[in-house]
Amino acid sequence: MRYGERFVKRASIDCSHGFFRVWRRVGSSMIVRHFLQWVRTAAATERADATSALARALLHSDLSVDDRIAAEGALVMLLDDPSPLVRRAMAEALAASADAPAPVILALAADQAEIAGLVLEQSPLLLDADLVDSVGSGDSAVQAAVARRRGLPRAVAAAIAEVGSPEACLTLIENDSAEVAPFSLDRIVERHGHLAAIREVLLARDDIALATRQALVVRLSETLADFVTARTWLDAGRAHRVAKEACEKATIALAAYSSRNEVRPLVTHLRQSGQLSSGLILRALLSGNLRLFEEALAELSGLPIARVTGLIHDRRGAAFQALYTKAGLPGSAYPAFRAAVDAMHESGFVTEPGGATRLKRRMIERVLTSCERDDTGEMAPLMMLLRRFATEATRDEARLFCDELAAA
Repeated sequence: MRYGERFVKRASIDCSHGFFRVWRRVGSSMIVRHFLQWVRTAAATERADATSALARALLHSDLSVDDRIAAEGALVMLLDDPSPLVRRAMAEALAASADAPAPVILALAADQAEIAGLVLEQSPLLLDADLVDSVGSGDSAVQAAVARRRGLPRAVAAAIAEVGSPEACLTLIENDSAEVAPFSLDRIVERHGHLAAIREVLLARDDIALATRQALVVRLSETLADFVTARTWLDAGRAHRVAKEACEKATIALAAYSSRNEVRPLVTHLRQSGQLSSGLILRALLSGNLRLFEEALAELSGLPIARVTGLIHDRRGAAFQALYTKAGLPGSAYPAFRAAVDAMHESGFVTEPGGATRLKRRMIERVLTSCERDDTGEMAPLMMLLRRFATEATRDEARLFCDELAAA
């Protein structure tokens, strides 16, 4: 039996005893010299076994300084082995250890994806800068390996969110131990929110901000609209109008089921993304969602929320009109807002079904009647919007009524 074969056999039997009885009897320089001569002609699988044994011996045995230098030198030489089996065996043995030779770890981290991934996922020797560099220069498999690291820091998570593939971003948000900043989650939504798998995982997270959830709803509505248009089931204009209305309904519901301190960041997001339109604000008011209505006017007017609340509930018409003007809302829609606020002062929303998530049919009918009296021919777009609201409210109310009958 050749020397290298005896080495592999003894090392594989007992890394910490058999191999080192040979090592100490022969001497580190001699055994490494014989080992290096042997690996030049040995089969790839045998070289891989020997490399794994050598790496584990380096980690788990009490070596002298000279012995450690000799073993590390052999491992560095084996980095040039043409067979990936050898380098993979080395990576499997060294990846999780803080005592592994740093030069070897850095070289393995730059190897082909299946080898580098083992080190990138586990090695405690890699700095954040090393990981960020790997994310920027590596393929999807490399990025996903970094995303699987336990306790992944925010800086590396941000790099994955910024340039990572869909697979890497999905792996990141599935990693419960990763520290992912809110802006990184927003970036993932922006880049990959059209993918159902990513939306599903994000919506299941407890740390998703209300604004991020709303952004996911927008991406979903856009995806559905594009799908319907591509199938020629609806023309593009109608499909996107339906999707926009569905998104507004979902936004009202999100605000209704959230705490007050979450609503203002949502409103700020809506304004920054161009969604805080007079139609959405009117829908909020006609749904009885006063929190969203008040926060929207406070955001647009720049006034404190307490001041805005006082002006809305001041029964003098001039106070609300001044607030409305300061918020920069269109004058053509003011009659509808005025009529809705007056109706709210008189009867509130007590008798209307659906909580603060659905349009209120009776209030819309009252607003429609008031606007029809004041219509001078310039309110056609507003009247069309109110009629669509009335139709939607009637259908929602009918569904609620039928659900209650079925439950009873």
